[in-house]
Parts: sequence; C-alpha cells; structure tokens
Amino acid sequence: GIIDDVVNELNFLSGPDSPFINSKENEQELSNKKEMLQQEVTSTPKPPTHFVDKEPRVLRRTNIDPSRRYLYLQVLGGKAFLEYLQEPEMLPGQACSTFTLCLHFRNQRFWSKPVPCTCEPDFHDGFLLEVHRDSLGDGCKMADATTMLSICDPVHMILIRTDTSGDTTLVASYFLEWRSVLGSVNGITSLAVELLGVGTECKVSVGILDIKLELYPRINQTLSQEVVRTQLSLERQRTAEKERLFLVYAKQWWREYLQIRPLHNTRLVKIFAQDENCINRPVCSYVRPLRAGRLLDTPRQAARFVNVLGYERAPVVGGGGKQEQWCTLLAFLCRNKGDCEDHANLLCSLLLGYGLDAFVCIGTKAKGIPHAWVMTCSTDGTIIFWESLTGHRYVHKHINPDDPPLIEQPKPLYPYRTIGCIFNHQRFLGNCQPSDAVELCIFDLHDESKWKPMSEEAIKSVCSPGSTTSLPPCPPLCASMIDAAAVSNEIELQLRVLVSEHRKDMGLTTVWDDQLSYLLSPALAAYEIERTTGISSGNEEFQDAIRRAVPDGHTFKGFPIHFLHRNSRRAFATCLRSSFCEEIICCRGDQMRLAVRVRAFPYPESACAVWIMFACKYRSVV
Repeated sequence: GIIDDVVNELNFLSGPDSPFINSKENEQELSNKKEMLQQEVTSTPKPPTHFVDKEPRVLRRTNIDPSRRYLYLQVLGGKAFLEYLQEPEMLPGQACSTFTLCLHFRNQRFWSKPVPCTCEPDFHDGFLLEVHRDSLGDGCKMADATTMLSICDPVHMILIRTDTSGDTTLVASYFLEWRSVLGSVNGITSLAVELLGVGTECKVSVGILDIKLELYPRINQTLSQEVVRTQLSLERQRTAEKERLFLVYAKQWWREYLQIRPLHNTRLVKIFAQDENCINRPVCSYVRPLRAGRLLDTPRQAARFVNVLGYERAPVVGGGGKQEQWCTLLAFLCRNKGDCEDHANLLCSLLLGYGLDAFVCIGTKAKGIPHAWVMTCSTDGTIIFWESLTGHRYVHKHINPDDPPLIEQPKPLYPYRTIGCIFNHQRFLGNCQPSDAVELCIFDLHDESKWKPMSEEAIKSVCSPGSTTSLPPCPPLCASMIDAAAVSNEIELQLRVLVSEHRKDMGLTTVWDDQLSYLLSPALAAYEIERTTGISSGNEEFQDAIRRAVPDGHTFKGFPIHFLHRNSRRAFATCLRSSFCEEIICCRGDQMRLAVRVRAFPYPESACAVWIMFACKYRSVV
C-alpha cells in the first residue's frame, strides 16, 4: 500500500558503514516503525471540541518602561464550572457558547480570548498591569513595596458568557486583592479564586479560576505577610467605620424627611441600591464624571451611545415584581446591556464629564412604573430631561396649579409622572414639595423647602474616589473593535440570501438592483444623524436621486428599520412582522426589482447601531 511505496523509495546506505547490513535488530526496528507509521495514517483522530489554531503562536512585542513596576496576572485555567458538566461534546466547526474574562485595573482594561463554556474552561491568558502612582511628579518613579501596599485599587474581573446568537450574560463579578504578592517569596504567588454568581445567585459558586501573580521587576525587599495582612485589615476597618457612620446619618436624614410630610413615605427616594453582587452601596457611588476622550465628541453623541447599549431588566427567578439590581459600570459596559438605572448612571457620568450640571432622577412613568432618567440644569435655569433609553431630550416647563383656568398651560411631552429624588456624585436631594408630579415641580435646587439635601461631606466620605476600599474604580471607555464596512456587507449579504429563499418558497424569483441599493445609503446616514443631533438633513438629495433612478410609470416603496444587534436572521424575522415591509419583500409586479442596504454605525465598547432599508420598484399596471 502507501506505506510500502514510501519505504521502497527510501535510499538506504549499502556500504560497510551501513547500520542496516546483516542486522536482525535493525530489520525488526524498521518493521516496527513501518507498523507505527501505518497506524498513524489509518487511525481516526479524535475530533477536537473547538477550533485549534495550528499556526505557532506569535508573541507580540509590548512596550515596557524599565522604570515602571508591573503586575503580571496569568489565568491558568478554570475548574468546577458545574453548570456545564452535562454539556455535550462539541463537533468540529460547531458553534458554541463562550466565556470571556474582562479585567480593569487603574485605568487599564483587558480582555481574554473567548474559550468554549465547559466544566473546565481552557483559560490561558496573561495580562501585564502597570502599577503606577497617582501623585504629581512621582508618575515616572518605580513604585516600591511600601508604595504598592498603599494602592488599594483591586483588579476588577468580569466573566461574560456569549451564546451562539451573540447574546451576552453576566456570569460573575469579582474584586481581586492582588497585594498578597508583596509578601511572597520572589514576588510570585498563586491563587485559586472562587467566582460567585450575580443577583439572586450571588451566594452560589460559579467556578474556580487558577491565577498566578508576579511582579516585574522583582522588588528588592519583600514585605512580611503580617505587614500585608495588617494593612488590609486596617483598610477594611476604616471602610466599615465610614460606611457605618454614613448609614447612621442616612437614617437620621430619612427620619427628618418623613417628619416634613407623612406622605413622603410613598415617594421613590432611593439612598442605597444593590449592585450585581447584592452589596448595598449609596446611589451616589454609581455616578462619576467620565471623560470619553476622543471617542465621543458631544453630549448628544454620548446620549446616542448610551441609547445604543441594549436594555434588559434584571432576571427574576419565579414570579413577582422587578428584581432590583444596579450594575457597576464595568459590568454594564462588558455585557453591553442593562436596566434603565444603568443607562441613566452612565449618561449622567458622561454629561458630568462634559462639564454639565447633571443629575440622575428617580421616579415613575406611566402606570406608576419605576424609572430612572437624567436631568441637566442650564446656567439660565432651563431644565432638560434626557431619556437614556431613547436619547430623546425634553424641556421641562413648570405648570402652576394656582393659575386661573383661562391661562393656557404647557402640555408635557415627556413620559415621566412623578419624581422622588435626584443625585449625582456629590449631591443627593429628596423632593419635599407638596406634589411629586413632575409637571408641578420647581427645580430650584438651592431652595431647601423644595429639595431636602444630604450633607455633601457625608456623601464625599463614602463616594469620592479613594474614600473607601469597597468603592468600585471607574473604568475608561474603550474604542470600538467593529469594522463598520465589513459588518454592513456581511449583514447585507445574509439578508439577500434570506429574502431570496423566502421568495423562492413563495414561488417568486428575485432580481436585485445594486444601483438602487447603493442609493439608499444617504437615507440611512441621515437617519443616524437625526437620532444623534435631532436635526434632519440630506433628505432632498436622497429624494432627487430616487426620482432619477425610478423610471416614469414605475412605483417605488422603501422601508427603513433600526436595530441594536447584528443578528441578520433575527432582524429579518422582525421585518416580516411589519405588514409594509412584508409587502415590499413579497412584492409581485412587472419589471420588479428589489434593493436592500445595511449601514452599521459603531460606537465605543463595540456597541453598534444598525440601519436596514428594504426597497422595491416595479411598473404600475392599471
């Protein structure tokens, strides 16, 4: 067979130095090798559970400042992810759910490579975290052991699961205390980190990660473990004392608030909120001035970015009302979706970064549903409401209930009904006006007869950066990793296939008009500009181009639609639920031509707005 042909073609030495002459052992060895080779060729390899990169791993060069100290964090695998114990073995090329680990440490963010969701996920990633000082003038000096011991920022780790449709789920949120490495021999230590679930499963173990920490360059003099433990214990005690004092103050403030008017007990005045780990934090700690750098240019563009992030209420096990869960900013950004409070906190943080006087408002909308939105106060006293889930802006106009009936009152355009309190990173004010109806409220925040303030010093003691070790650090925004042109082309091609198959099932042929498809692009760009700025532009040119492209006696129909995901099948199913869009996709007629255009608009954190327009033109037959 093949093996015999290969062996026959080999040129063996035939001289006196040949080790194969008159050697029974060498003949036996040759026979054994032949059998082994045959076995390797004919045996069926075991299919891998996921794609394996056959190319040798290329190590990328990283710029390392020799005058800085680094913490090298390695994730060496996972185990005991028991929820995935019964997962079936994946076939080659089969899509599967994946885990991704997201890290944040002192303004640095990292992501692991996605790995299949299994009982023992194959994490093997290293992250080089720079340990730097905050004080001016010391940023270029290498941090010594004593300086690093005073850096209380943890490494915030977020575990995200992404299913085959691209939907993300927050699995775990963990704050890693890394300073134990300062008391380890040679500045190296290994840890087994147990991850717990989130929300209602915050007491349930998700799995264990094997982590190795190493300092580069190594510190000359390590600290004793006793010194490290003492420092950490003192920090916990100081934090606990500050939080206890704030809780005592908050209870006193609430008693005073209720004494103003007994009905205040029914108002939505929220001082504390639970995060994803079910830890109660002051609501002011969820907001921090956030600068977007060059990723977002204007406050309205920031509002559009927040609107593009998905909306999802916290999951509830069983029946009952809404599960109360606010997410830390990193958890919200990593999973790319959250509740209305998460959107409002992020938008308020961004508007504060742009220098606006912004507050998160807690109240209700129609039918008494609890809701959160954002408010900005202009220097001329104008009050603007920002709806973080839609990006819409509303001007608040006060209605005086004591005005005579003949005086025309402004009609509110916003969807909000009542307001209980407002807050940002420095201030918290409870609404103590006779009515909590939004249209009747006066937003004179300096009038304590209308808005009862909390002590700014009390808020600062637990909510200012570095005030407590339990305060989650604020991460920076990251640029989008989405190739807008590639995504647009991919979705458009998939939609063409889906439309053609749908029409084929109905016994219809499909002819695409590429030129007409291209002419739809300006309209999609104009729609996105209008969503961002509120200004419509470019419509005249689009209409003129369509009139030129559609001959006399022909009819043109177009249907634009907007999505916040990139799943073409899901988008197509949604489009078919619209009778007008289905009429275009299933159109019959003389000289009928179809067109579809897709435009993806990427935003930071790989958020993406997708606009799709279906169109058709055909000869009108009377």
